[in-house]
Amino acid sequence: MSDILSRLSPPEGAVTKERRIGRGVGSGLGKTAGRGQKGQKARSKGNINKLHFQGGQTPMQRRLPKRGFRNPFPTETAALNVGELERFPVGANVDEKALRGAKLLRGTCDRIKILGDGELTKKLQVSAHAFSGSARAKIEAKGGACEGIGSKPGAAVKPG
Repeated sequence: MSDILSRLSPPEGAVTKERRIGRGVGSGLGKTAGRGQKGQKARSKGNINKLHFQGGQTPMQRRLPKRGFRNPFPTETAALNVGELERFPVGANVDEKALRGAKLLRGTCDRIKILGDGELTKKLQVSAHAFSGSARAKIEAKGGACEGIGSKPGAAVKPG
């Protein structure tokens, strides 16, 4: 085994010598370093290899009108329907921890909002940042409770 390892070498033509650019006329790539003489492409950086360079034409990103605003700190709201809460047992306390345990909530989110799609047949104690009107009505119709949690201490919780 060690005899084979000592004789291993790359196949012919697989390894080429590194081109040493600008290292004298004897290298074949000295003086102008393969860039020819003068001109835009011969210059350092040359303005041609810019990311959006279009041959001197006004680039697309400067021609198009600028509109809108991208919020650098958006609030991610996770939306869950009432029908998805059906998997919890009767009288369960459904909060963020329970939702993550049931894999209804994944990744990061700032707020949880319960929406009214689907049917609920059980009494549940649900904690979320916001509830739609129909979701609140369906949960309370079965004898459950909707508990609002503020995103910040002392923050008002909107009903809808």
